[in-house]
Amino acid sequence: MSEQQAPAIEREDGESKGRYVVRGPDGADAEMTYTKVGTRQIIIDHTGVPDAFRGQGIGARLVERAVQDARAEGKTIIPLCPFAAAQFRRHAEWADVLKR
Repeated sequence: MSEQQAPAIEREDGESKGRYVVRGPDGADAEMTYTKVGTRQIIIDHTGVPDAFRGQGIGARLVERAVQDARAEGKTIIPLCPFAAAQFRRHAEWADVLKR
């Protein structure tokens, strides 16, 4: 899937929680949720990708977007979600935002 064809990722940022979401045409959204820990850290706690999005790399794109935003905002990430943790293991270049 090219970047032009890739569905847009929206960020919904609340006071203590938030999510990154890709809207599905049938109302089934792909999402990655997070919890804020203070002002400098987030915990990725869940990634859910409905069957309509499977095999398109949407889950990985959601995590990558969180990494990009964390870098831009000077935050670190704790990937408690097993999928997000696996993505961090695959991407050594994300180590700068990984909370150790």
